[in-house]
Amino acid sequence: MPTVARARTVAAVPQAVWEVLADPHHLPRWWPRVERVEDATPEAWTTVMRSSRGRAVRADYTRTDAHRPRRLRWRQELEETPFERVFAEVVTEITLEPAGDGATRVELRSVQRLRGRSRFGGFMARRAARRQLDDALDGLQHVFGAAG
Repeated sequence: MPTVARARTVAAVPQAVWEVLADPHHLPRWWPRVERVEDATPEAWTTVMRSSRGRAVRADYTRTDAHRPRRLRWRQELEETPFERVFAEVVTEITLEPAGDGATRVELRSVQRLRGRSRFGGFMARRAARRQLDDALDGLQHVFGAAG
């Protein structure tokens, strides 16, 4: 099960970071390739992303855990979607920790359980997840600035 974790420190207190992370409407500001969010509630939302070929791709998510302002977790709903052929499970976890001087250490963790033949491409899934999490952290640093 490919699991990837990446962390960075941003120049904002945990509560301010939480306000951005916990509201799905803010995803286009920091999550890679998300153009907009539809049908968003605090518990579920749909992202509309742009594929590398320029097509709109929708993905549905459900929040599965939230401990303000420390931890947030959501899963991608895969059933009856094109993602179902590749993934059995996709979960994103976010942990926030005070880092001193009004900064916050943000850790993003992606847990992906691959399905069928895709299981043999674990190294590619880890590399793609690493890139996605690094891009998300870049987005958060764009929103808040880098600490230090």
